[in-house]
Amino acid sequence: MSGVFVTGGTGFVGRHVCRLLAAVGQEVTAIVRPGSVARVPEGIARVIVVEDIFTQTPEWWAEHLTEGAHLIHLAWTATPGKYINDPANLRCLAGTLAMAEGAIAAGISKITGIGTCIEYRMGDAPLDIDTPLDPQSPYAGAKAAAFTALSTSLAKTDTDFAWCRLFALHGEGEHPGRLVANLHSRLANGQEIPLSDGAQIRDFLDVKEAAQRIVTTALGPTNGPVNICSGTGISVRDLALGIATQYGRVDLLKFGARPNNIFDPATIVGVPTKMPKDFAP
Repeated sequence: MSGVFVTGGTGFVGRHVCRLLAAVGQEVTAIVRPGSVARVPEGIARVIVVEDIFTQTPEWWAEHLTEGAHLIHLAWTATPGKYINDPANLRCLAGTLAMAEGAIAAGISKITGIGTCIEYRMGDAPLDIDTPLDPQSPYAGAKAAAFTALSTSLAKTDTDFAWCRLFALHGEGEHPGRLVANLHSRLANGQEIPLSDGAQIRDFLDVKEAAQRIVTTALGPTNGPVNICSGTGISVRDLALGIATQYGRVDLLKFGARPNNIFDPATIVGVPTKMPKDFAP
């Protein structure tokens, strides 16, 4: 192998992916924006700084990638509260396709992209990789389009392809505006937390475990769609109560203080993709 290139390596998930790759002896090249250089994790062998990866041409990618290397593509628009409907999703989609074209020309061994559970058609049953796609937002639509385009295009090349669909991640480095991080922060400071009724069922997984599965997928033999999830659903109410109990401040949880989002699926629980037993990074 000629190393691993990583986009989005300074983000919530990407930092853990880069650290794990470095820890298992991989030569990692992080492709980052100028403002993110200071956040590059320790142990990274090389950093390529570029103003915006999504405006680079296939020729740029072909010049900077290395034949035989792996590429893990985590970068995407991800501003909490904005990314779901962000018009920038189209730019991320176009830039991702240009990246893939350049990667093919460079002779990249495998591309591992990052998708989302909300690409799927929602229902009461657990979501597995055979569940039909039915994205209902610009973010989910752009991710599903990237998956469809890359899986069909790369199938006709020597470049392998995997697509890791993430469910509800939490843990170290989580944005303070996200649910679990917000609960810990406000409870630790004795602040009330206005919540919906909390009936939504979600599939939560620690980001470090998610990173392990992404790396195992990227470096191992698994191709195609991959569900990165726990396989266990828990209501937002029970999750919040469990965290609040740790602080002895259940009284700070104000269920029903915020209206439920009528567009929010009642249940999002996945069927985890089995990792190969005979392979570990």
